[in-house]
Amino acid sequence: MKFSRGLSARIAVAAAGSLVLAGAAGTAFAEEFGAEDVDVNVEIAPLEEPGTLSLSVDGTSSPLSEVASGDAEIRQFDGALPVVTVTDTRAPEEVPEGAFWYVLGQASEFVGDAGQDPLAPGHLGWVPELVGDEGDGIVEAGQEIETILDEGVDNPAVGLVEGEFLYLADTAAARDGGTNSWSATAGLTLKTPLDVAPGSYSSTLTLSLFEE
Repeated sequence: MKFSRGLSARIAVAAAGSLVLAGAAGTAFAEEFGAEDVDVNVEIAPLEEPGTLSLSVDGTSSPLSEVASGDAEIRQFDGALPVVTVTDTRAPEEVPEGAFWYVLGQASEFVGDAGQDPLAPGHLGWVPELVGDEGDGIVEAGQEIETILDEGVDNPAVGLVEGEFLYLADTAAARDGGTNSWSATAGLTLKTPLDVAPGSYSSTLTLSLFEE
C-alpha cells in the first residue's frame, strides 16, 4: 500500500499514543542490559565568500607642517598621505574582461576652527608615488596636481577639487604580475596667501576605488 508523506506522519503519531496508553495501564518496566556512547563529530568549513576588490588606508590623518615656499607671497605646508592599498582577492574568472581599476582623491575645503574664512580645496595639491616594486608599468601613479597658486606649466594647477588619479592599473595585467595587493602614497602640499588668517584648519581628503 502506498502512503503519502503527510499520511505517514499521522500514523506515527497515532502509534505513539497507543504506546503511552499501554504503559499507563500496566506495571511492567523495561530492563536495561547495557549502553554505549557514540561520539558524533562534524567539521564545518568556513563559507567560501566570493573574492573582492577593496581599498584600505593606513591611517586616518595627514598633518601638514610649514616649509619654505620659495615665494615671498606664499606660505607652504607639506605632509604625506597615509599608504593606500588596493587588494584583489577575486578568482581570475571573477575579473571582468578588459577591466581596469583606479583610485581617485578629492579634497573638501579647509575649515578653520575659529571662524576663519575657509580655504578652497584648490589650495591642496599632491605628487602620487607607488610604494614598493609594482612591476614594469603595470600599475601607474597619477600625475602631479599643483595648487591654484602654482604656475601649472608642466602639471595641472587646479588642486584636488575634483577626483584626481592617485594610481591605476589594468586589472588582469596587475593580477598576472604575481601579486594581489598594490600600494601608493602621495606628497601633499597646501599653499596659501601670505595674509591667510592664523589658526587650525582641516579638510577631508576622500579616496575612492573604482573599476570599469
